[in-house]
Amino acid sequence: MPRSPLLFVPGLRDHVAEHWQTVLAAEIDGARTVAPLEHDKLNCAARVEALDQAIAQFDAPPMLVAHSAGVLMMAHWAQVRRRPIKGALLATPPDIDRPLPAGYPTPQDLQAGGWLPAPRSRLPFPSILAASADDPLCGPAAATELAIAWGSRLVHLGGVGHLNPAAGYGSWPMAHDLIRTLDVGEGVFS
Repeated sequence: MPRSPLLFVPGLRDHVAEHWQTVLAAEIDGARTVAPLEHDKLNCAARVEALDQAIAQFDAPPMLVAHSAGVLMMAHWAQVRRRPIKGALLATPPDIDRPLPAGYPTPQDLQAGGWLPAPRSRLPFPSILAASADDPLCGPAAATELAIAWGSRLVHLGGVGHLNPAAGYGSWPMAHDLIRTLDVGEGVFS
């Protein structure tokens, strides 16, 4: 059981019932999830504002648990952050510096939505980047580059795809251990 409150930050597909984030949030008392947007779903600034509003609802600095584009939302938020957080688990971020596979936003859509360039500034709080060896949205080299740029501890997960239901992950027990690792760290980063 984490000592810090948890805030889950889903990717662009928001809440998926079988997703490990949804499963884990239901298992942990008091965990919350950033609410999906009704409009402007591909607008990065609107998503960053929704994240900031969700963080503001906590009495104590939360730990963020982000997946996919939720990691990028968190990275954009960290550039303009106004609130303290305990740390962040960053699971399988996409590499938006190259075109994504069919069915995902195009570079033009990402540019219009304010996602590009992907933030590369060091994060001002502790973080763990969990990377897949066979993620179709981010290769191991790009994940390593993001971890270095953000100052994140890199954890190699092996071949877990994009760590989503399509890759067979409705439950991800390792998330508990990674959250606990961040949670026992001392101090709050504001």
